[in-house]
Amino acid sequence: MRIWLVVSVLLSALALAQQDQPTSSAPESTTSTKTETPTAEIKAADSSLPDLTPDANGALSQEQMQRLFRVVADKDEANQKTVRNYTYIERQVENKLDGKGNVKSTEVKTYEILDIYGEQVARLIAKDDKPLDPKDAAKEEEKIQKVIDKRKNESESDRKKRTEKEEKDREEGRKFTREIADAYKFKLVGTEMVGGREAWVIDGEPRPEFVPKMKEAKILTKFHGRVWIDKNDLQLAKLQMECLDTISWGVFLARFHKGSRFTLEQTRVNDEVWLPAYLTAKVDARLALLKGLNVDLEQTYRDYKKFRASTKIVGVGEVD
Repeated sequence: MRIWLVVSVLLSALALAQQDQPTSSAPESTTSTKTETPTAEIKAADSSLPDLTPDANGALSQEQMQRLFRVVADKDEANQKTVRNYTYIERQVENKLDGKGNVKSTEVKTYEILDIYGEQVARLIAKDDKPLDPKDAAKEEEKIQKVIDKRKNESESDRKKRTEKEEKDREEGRKFTREIADAYKFKLVGTEMVGGREAWVIDGEPRPEFVPKMKEAKILTKFHGRVWIDKNDLQLAKLQMECLDTISWGVFLARFHKGSRFTLEQTRVNDEVWLPAYLTAKVDARLALLKGLNVDLEQTYRDYKKFRASTKIVGVGEVD
């Protein structure tokens, strides 16, 4: 998952594929209120970074944040290449709520996340914590085999188009990152332990004067949040967002209502890669002004496994 493409996260929620409820948006009690000066440590990690000493009010300049976010985004870009070497299990719990916030029904789905010729694919392996019946399992195997066959038989022109599109998407991600830095007024709150590692805690509030350069960036002014940046790896360790107002966009008039919240946390695996640990959302939305969506969603991840460098998928269930 591209952690900087916040819009993708939100759209995934509409597809009931990527979210759940978060913790309170208020500052956590374990956060140190002392604003530290991370200059030496962060410069040791990347000499291109500026002095991140906050001003007297604990604020960071827009230039400081732009530089920091760009470095973190570049590191995430490099991280994605290593992510492709891993498979893991993703468990989704969707609680549908009534108008009073009570759970009406719960659905649980478990996926095996695979990387097939550079494409991340989710294979459904269980529903409500029970293995799929033979018919559904066969459908999943057929889906995976289609992906394998498509890549194995991909023409040179199609491969070129795909790689060009992937590079275009990466560039759009980099542009969006720069928009994030411009869209918010940031404040360095202090430090906090995330997953046993020390992270800087930074709050972001929308800037009223922000004028987006990208159409997709308009949505940023409707959210505020907090990010935790790992001090050693300069990776995004955690993210919390809350919707400040009703958001409408898209040809299907999808809407998120005020109060929808999202939380993402990542974990370092094998001292080489950052992978998702959990993703949660509390979503109050409406699709096409017709279908209401009031759900708590939770995704947890486990069983991270690394492929051997020589591993090549040759067919469903066949790995060399």
